[in-house]
Amino acid sequence: MSGENTTTAESAKCARCTECADCAAKGGGREAAPPARRGFGLTANGYGSLSRQFRPTPAGARLARRTVVRRLAEWGFGPTTDASCSVALVVAELAANAVSHGRLRGRNFHVRVDYEGPASRFRIEVSDAVLGRVPEQPELPDDDQETGRGLFLVEAVATRWGWESRNPIGKTVWAEAAAARPVRTV
Repeated sequence: MSGENTTTAESAKCARCTECADCAAKGGGREAAPPARRGFGLTANGYGSLSRQFRPTPAGARLARRTVVRRLAEWGFGPTTDASCSVALVVAELAANAVSHGRLRGRNFHVRVDYEGPASRFRIEVSDAVLGRVPEQPELPDDDQETGRGLFLVEAVATRWGWESRNPIGKTVWAEAAAARPVRTV
């Protein structure tokens, strides 16, 4: 019965123990930890992956950056760490380019972020549906121009970057950024 009264001592016991008789009788007890979410966190070997589609709008680009920052925090890279800031910058710039230059009506853009712990690096990929506009070697624009610095920033932060055509349509712009494995604190 869910309306049972419990004493403070029993509640404290159940909060620490999910296998006592009281918890088993209550189907795991209301204090039992929720089941672990599948597919989240780094593997024991230090790998992590995020893959998701977003609408090709400025709001979709912002959501992509925020989603990646949240996932990196789950992997142990806090939002103010160098790794998180670098990956967020790359995702923001590539997503903005996908929205501005790779937008095709009815097609979302795709973001994939992989962390390879043994190699101490992130691989960031942003795919869109337009192959006709491919990234060029970045050049710093004139001081009076408000746009055109995205790939220049990506090149400054990434260890390497490039693009490849995507089958059946579109392209994927990718970048790699170095990052040491996060330190787990208990």
